[in-house]
Amino acid sequence: MAEDKLSELGFGDAEGGASVEIVSERDLPELLPLMRGYCDFYDVNPSDERLLALARMLIAEPQCHGEQLIARQSDGAAVGFATLYWSFSTAQAAPIGTMNDLFVVPAARGRHVGERLIEACGRRCAAHGAAAMEWQTAPANASAQALYDRVGARREQWLTYVLEIAPR
Repeated sequence: MAEDKLSELGFGDAEGGASVEIVSERDLPELLPLMRGYCDFYDVNPSDERLLALARMLIAEPQCHGEQLIARQSDGAAVGFATLYWSFSTAQAAPIGTMNDLFVVPAARGRHVGERLIEACGRRCAAHGAAAMEWQTAPANASAQALYDRVGARREQWLTYVLEIAPR
């Protein structure tokens, strides 16, 4: 679908590098291993069925929940993904986007794929009317922090807490 091709909106690389697209159902076979790589990096193991259900929920209702983006090399190989979720900030009195996931396969790191995904997420946030985009990373993930510093993101001083909620 042409509307899913962000490369047509300035996300492609004329020099043959990565292009970024909004994930569709046809991308799921290539997205799943990327999502699994992200989960492996953070040492978590949700089932493939749950990962695919999450991706399908975002495909079905992107205006409500969020979007996933996939980065491809010039040969079409999927090399990275990002996930945006829509939320709100009372402190900003505005909607915001949360880039909850950003992953690039090791072989494609250092080739600006992460930067392209962040830029694409920022543009998707703007299109959604978000006032800002925020994200988190592990304190020990120095390479990700270097990327975020390079793109001009500002480090915040918030601590994250998690309260597990059991399904009813």
